[in-house]
Amino acid sequence: MSDSGVRAILNLPTKRNKMNNNPKYNPNIHHRRSIRLKGYDYSQAGLYFITICIQDRKHLFGNVVNAEMILNDAGKIANDCWLDIPNYFPNANLHEHIIMPNHLHGIIELTNDVNVVVVGAENFLPLQQQQQQNSFQKMIPRSIGSIVKGFKIGVTKWFRQNTHVETVWQRNYHEHIIRDEKSYETISNYIINNPAKWTGDKFFTK
Repeated sequence: MSDSGVRAILNLPTKRNKMNNNPKYNPNIHHRRSIRLKGYDYSQAGLYFITICIQDRKHLFGNVVNAEMILNDAGKIANDCWLDIPNYFPNANLHEHIIMPNHLHGIIELTNDVNVVVVGAENFLPLQQQQQQNSFQKMIPRSIGSIVKGFKIGVTKWFRQNTHVETVWQRNYHEHIIRDEKSYETISNYIINNPAKWTGDKFFTK
């Protein structure tokens, strides 16, 4: 996405000075375990950095070979499900993302277009899972939580139909609200370079 487009989303003034295009990634800021902000509306327009991890950090999506992520069949399905998000949540635009062996990163932009019809996660949820769903797990339509839930359901459904894996995902997910252009550029670069820096990554396991 262009700088002007990002700045428009973040309601920032027009950029005047050239920025460093390769800022250092700070794991203490961008990769910490997130606690949802009390009272924050996660369905409101904005940019969100999302990380979703596989249960027990198992390598279910492929492997990094020569600094390149090689997706297996499950990884390709996860990638397809991620790219399919806007078809079910038209208020979501996808920016950079990467499927890694045991997790994924992605930037999701939520728009405030009230005219779009959101299909929602419940349309992907098998009946038995609907019955097991606790009341506190009910999601706000259009929200990041409902998008992540729908994505997880789609991938889990494939695993259960095609493998012996029953539990795919670690509970919950990590999120970071992107508030400025520098943060956006830092996170985008981190996502792009994740395979090349895999062995030093917080989520790295052998």
